[in-house]
Amino acid sequence: MIDIQLIEECRGGNFNNFRKLIELTSPFAYSVAFRILGNEDQAKDVVQETMVTIWQKLKKIKSAEVYKTWIYRIVINKCYDQIRKRKRNPEFIADEQTWALISNRISVGPSAALENSETSKIIGLLTERLSYKQKTVFVLSDLEGMSNDEISEITGISKSAVKANLYHARKSISEKVEKYL
Repeated sequence: MIDIQLIEECRGGNFNNFRKLIELTSPFAYSVAFRILGNEDQAKDVVQETMVTIWQKLKKIKSAEVYKTWIYRIVINKCYDQIRKRKRNPEFIADEQTWALISNRISVGPSAALENSETSKIIGLLTERLSYKQKTVFVLSDLEGMSNDEISEITGISKSAVKANLYHARKSISEKVEKYL
């Protein structure tokens, strides 16, 4: 967990402690960026850009409690910038290695690796066709396990808009799963 003392020391210019902060922050920043962008290299770029932004604006953080929300907001905004830059079509095709990176061990047992890979590919393809807001809300809620209040704070959209986007994302995914099956 990130404490205010670590943040204070980083504000004072202690680069060694900033490395600790990066080590604590990078995994969840990468997880969100990769799930939204679906591209390992672009997710790494977003994480790097996020860390630069943290260093530049760390003085604005008043407490350790708001730090994680602030980081998520930076990552989400940088992902959005990345998506706007690449203006890619909504179809996404990933290899097995890519989806193995984000598999959350959806199932267990001897055939778990195969099931996880297939499930990850399907979820990735289904979420890639969602609108940016729907995908962001879906990733933060169903894959990152955040509450609607946290998502609202991170994305800057109202709690009712979070609920609506999550409803439409789940509905869209559900309809596509039914077609698939």
